[in-house]
Amino acid sequence: MSTLTHRSRPTRAPITSTTIVLIVLALALVAGAILTATAGRNFFSPGNISAILTGTSILGFVAIGQTLVILGGSLDLSVPYVVSLSSLVAGVTMAGQTGNIALAVVLALGVSALIGLVNGLVVSVLHVHGFIATLGMGLILAGYLGSNYKGSAGSAPRDFRLIGATNIGPVPVSTLIMLGCAVLVILLLRRTRVGHHLYAVGGNPQVARLSGLRTAPPVILAHVLCSMLAGMAGLLLLARLSVGSPTIGSQGGYDLMSIAAVVLGGTVLAGGKGNVLGTLGGVAIFAVMDNVMGVLEVNSFLRDVVRGLVIVLAVAVYARRNMDRRPARFGTDRTGAADRRVTEEVA
Repeated sequence: MSTLTHRSRPTRAPITSTTIVLIVLALALVAGAILTATAGRNFFSPGNISAILTGTSILGFVAIGQTLVILGGSLDLSVPYVVSLSSLVAGVTMAGQTGNIALAVVLALGVSALIGLVNGLVVSVLHVHGFIATLGMGLILAGYLGSNYKGSAGSAPRDFRLIGATNIGPVPVSTLIMLGCAVLVILLLRRTRVGHHLYAVGGNPQVARLSGLRTAPPVILAHVLCSMLAGMAGLLLLARLSVGSPTIGSQGGYDLMSIAAVVLGGTVLAGGKGNVLGTLGGVAIFAVMDNVMGVLEVNSFLRDVVRGLVIVLAVAVYARRNMDRRPARFGTDRTGAADRRVTEEVA
């Protein structure tokens, strides 16, 4: 009887999407330091680090919320208008009075949560795709802002403006608040039942429903939290600009930029797979790119070209990795297994 010996292949630790994002971020930092040095600037100076972290704050809030709805298999295109509305509601309510800060914050976040609740109900109860539901909500909010506000309105008192102007070392307070929200969302996704249900619903809603899960609550909660985080971004913009603006959200392009950051961070656009840590890496990559291109005085058209190339390249890499993980229909492993079975039967 002949015996067959098989040399087992060495097992390799899987490279996750988050690992790829962190590697790309490290390469971006090295390239940024070199390119900035050619312009006679120090990339790692406290002022430049603070500028990069400040650039991550606003987009970071929106991208964290966008991660939640994308994990649930939905989208939110109404976030830029929620950002604008939140800054206006809070600015008008504060009216330059320190005593109105608490009421203004609660009112702005309450309005944002209500918008998210409507989005979530339309998506989960009426079964309207998130793209259409939130696009319609965005148009409604754009019409309301355009017809009721002809320019900047409201005023933030000095105590509130300190949130956007205070640093702890090179780290802005706004960045610390954003990171605190990110930690809470990570705990929600990893340690709570509703977080696990959100992954299940985003991965396959029919299987989740047949498994006994209530598919509506996780999606509704994701939309509510997404809108509240967009409202937080609006409050932060109010703290920086001291007035509310009806166009500040749309000018920032936070809807498409947040989706791009989420995809760049490795979250699957179809839902069910991804994490907030990767999204923060995607936001940081965009912030480093914008900072370097600003130092090099690259025109805005070329900046968009670079961003587009990075997004397409990232999606191509992730798609390639997923293709490699699929089992081959007529691969060597199956052929080898069949040959082994035949050899054993003959022996």
